[in-house]
Amino acid sequence: MEQLARSQLSASAGTSDSDTASAIAPFVENRPGGGRRLRPPTPRVTLVLIGAAVVLSVLYLGREALGPFIVGLLLVYLLDPPVERLTRARLPRPVAILGVYGLALFLVVEALNLTLRPVVQQLTRFSQDLPALIGQLDHQLQRLSEVYRGLELPTQVRGVIDDWLASVAAGQVGFDPGVLMPVVNLTAGFVSSLFGYLVIPVWVFYLLKDRRPLVESFDRMLPPEWRADVWEVIQLSERVVGQWIRGQFVLGLTVGVGTFAGLMILDVTVDPVFGRFALLLALIAGILELLPIIGPIIAAVPAILLAGTASPQAAVAALILYVVVQQLENNLLVPKIQGDAVALHPSAVMFVLVVGGAIAGLLGAILALPITAAARDVFAYLFRRLGDPLASPESAAEAALAGHGGSSGRRGAPMAAAEPVFASPAAGAHVPSAGPRHPEATGG
Repeated sequence: MEQLARSQLSASAGTSDSDTASAIAPFVENRPGGGRRLRPPTPRVTLVLIGAAVVLSVLYLGREALGPFIVGLLLVYLLDPPVERLTRARLPRPVAILGVYGLALFLVVEALNLTLRPVVQQLTRFSQDLPALIGQLDHQLQRLSEVYRGLELPTQVRGVIDDWLASVAAGQVGFDPGVLMPVVNLTAGFVSSLFGYLVIPVWVFYLLKDRRPLVESFDRMLPPEWRADVWEVIQLSERVVGQWIRGQFVLGLTVGVGTFAGLMILDVTVDPVFGRFALLLALIAGILELLPIIGPIIAAVPAILLAGTASPQAAVAALILYVVVQQLENNLLVPKIQGDAVALHPSAVMFVLVVGGAIAGLLGAILALPITAAARDVFAYLFRRLGDPLASPESAAEAALAGHGGSSGRRGAPMAAAEPVFASPAAGAHVPSAGPRHPEATGG
């Protein structure tokens, strides 16, 4: 099918690559006097666009209920690869899905058995020890203030520091309980949408079971001249989202385990305070890994404060541990697991996290990064698709990925080797990861 698509793209004898691209581009047409202009949509394309606008409007009106279904789509990306492997082993698809469900449930129950009781115990211990820990932290701060008073600092520098310390002591700078209100509101929203989460396993089951018929129906609905571009856009988006979902799962687990191991080492070598709450701190580090850059910083704060109740040296050791874990993750794990799919500048990452959180709360902050990265690739694809000369869909996709350091083969990272969840049905039962996933470029 791939060869058929390529042969149709270059079927006209004596035509150049740009002419071939122009012939199949649904966006533009040649002007009679030279140049190009946007092609007016056909009635079928207009109907599709109107239908998409209606669907988006309905989703916007019901946006408060979308959280559980977004989580469900994330689960589809996580569960689809093992389901596909079992299906290729000639196991009926419903049986394969139920088998994966059973294995996932077993792993979740075992993980809860291993971690839930110790985490509850550590939370209880922390709540009981909190007054004593605050007293110890205050004692360490007093010791630091004595060291500070013994330093020979310039008068102006000491005056600035003294003014800041005085404002902290007066309560002008400190922790505002109001910052916890978004967390409280998020918890209340989760409880109110609990019913939506209860139906997610059934919803995910039907998506996994009927994935191919759904994709084929969507493909038949597309206007023939739009198919190539639609499937390229879907493939670009899925490359980012799929790598991000599977990568964050692996990274969160790895960071949590690495942090726990480091805290246990510090428990033996530095101070026993690290071992008392090691599992709780590791769980926080693994969960906050979902928020790049900001999450690891937030996760390090309670560990450093807790270590500060023992000694300044323990606080420095905790800081070093979290920095080492993050450096190992960023330089060794992220390039191998996520590749370049979600490569954004740190300033852009922080910006989209804040904007995503303002739009949709915690879930918006978590999903802001893959959505922005996918939008970047789609924009680059369309920009090259509308260029002069017009690029073919495949070459435009290649150029879009190469524009931010992506692999020219479009599958640079190991985590991208899994079959895409929503691939074009034109390639049959299994589509190799290196080729295009749209059906015939010029026909239905």
